[in-house]
Amino acid sequence: MNICVFLSAADLDDRYTVPAREFAELLGRGGHTLVWGGSESGLMKVVADGVQEAGGRLVGVSVDFLAAKARENADEMVIARDLAERKALLLEKSDAIVIMVGGTGTLDEATEILELKKHGKHTKPVVLLNTAGFYDGLREQFQRMEDEGFLPLPLTELVFFAKDGVGALAYLEESAGLQ
Repeated sequence: MNICVFLSAADLDDRYTVPAREFAELLGRGGHTLVWGGSESGLMKVVADGVQEAGGRLVGVSVDFLAAKARENADEMVIARDLAERKALLLEKSDAIVIMVGGTGTLDEATEILELKKHGKHTKPVVLLNTAGFYDGLREQFQRMEDEGFLPLPLTELVFFAKDGVGALAYLEESAGLQ
């Protein structure tokens, strides 16, 4: 399965990097392909290293103004013209999406993917990997959106919140009929 992961390119502490590395190793050992932003820095590098070292493939989609930071030994690397094209290519090349910890770029990617799913533009499973409770506030906000009628479908059909990588991958494999 080609699994797109949206995540930070920042250098983060162990409470985020250790679970990210564990999740990456699960992907690689499972024979999955990581589809990601292609960066060779921060958490993006941690995940790419883990997937690759565990036997998985890497498909990167960088953007022209970040091409100098793109991973050189990815199995495939595409350079998009801009961020909009990058997001479209990441979605196109993936079978499922996992949203890990990140900043405004990750939040932008997450909300666009969820908006497209809400409107039926894709039916791919989406997981928010809630490492160290990072997305507790967002989960609460999504629940409020559902409770107050802002979502045209149940939150459980839009996104699955996983507390760890094992739960995230299990959900994705079950959604794909691999379990």
